[in-house]
Amino acid sequence: MAMLTREEAARRLVVAADSSEREKLLALGRALRPAVGMLKVGLEAFTACGPDLVREVRALGMPVFLDLKLHDIPNTVERAAANAARLGVQLLTVHAGGGEAMLRAAVAGAGAGTPPEQAPPVVLAVTVLTSLDDAALSALGMPGTAAERVHAWAELAHLAGCGGIVCSPHEVAAMRAAHGADFVLLSPGIRPAGGAVGDQKRVATPRAAVEAGATYLVVGRPITEACDPLAAAEAILAEMAG
Repeated sequence: MAMLTREEAARRLVVAADSSEREKLLALGRALRPAVGMLKVGLEAFTACGPDLVREVRALGMPVFLDLKLHDIPNTVERAAANAARLGVQLLTVHAGGGEAMLRAAVAGAGAGTPPEQAPPVVLAVTVLTSLDDAALSALGMPGTAAERVHAWAELAHLAGCGGIVCSPHEVAAMRAAHGADFVLLSPGIRPAGGAVGDQKRVATPRAAVEAGATYLVVGRPITEACDPLAAAEAILAEMAG
């Protein structure tokens, strides 16, 4: 793969703002604006601070990845996706395990809820969480390996009209080959070379994920828990650019 410029790498770096403290989250967004393309607002932040946090992050000039992993009956997910779209988010997650009808409903809701002056959020289907491996899936009674489950759910998401999937960097190369250049592949489980793995099981370095074909890389604690988050983000950009 061709080398990335710093600007290209920055557009593809997403920081997971996992905190319950509104001021801490906004301070992080302000600090990281020069080096990060998007801020991920997940369950912890959203349940603590609500939709206003999304509006405040966007007011900082940062796009938002709303990572709620919606998983419910199609009607409920369609309405929730429409509400998310009204907030102006760029990416929205739903669980692939909700089935084709639910995935189609999410895409429809995201389109219906988007204000006329904005582009609809890209609906991403979450395949297998990076905290799970083959043994964990077996314990859940799910057939096949993690890679096989990702493949099956990616096919389902593509069929349902989703813009892409969330998968570990281990599956990115195969998914890129299977679904082409326009299918968004967002990879959590990114750890800098030599970094602690934590509670993740299927991880890779930033450069490895880029070379595999990931569209976006999600990085959390290696940046947010660093003494200097901006310097940590810049180091990851350097790794991404090779």
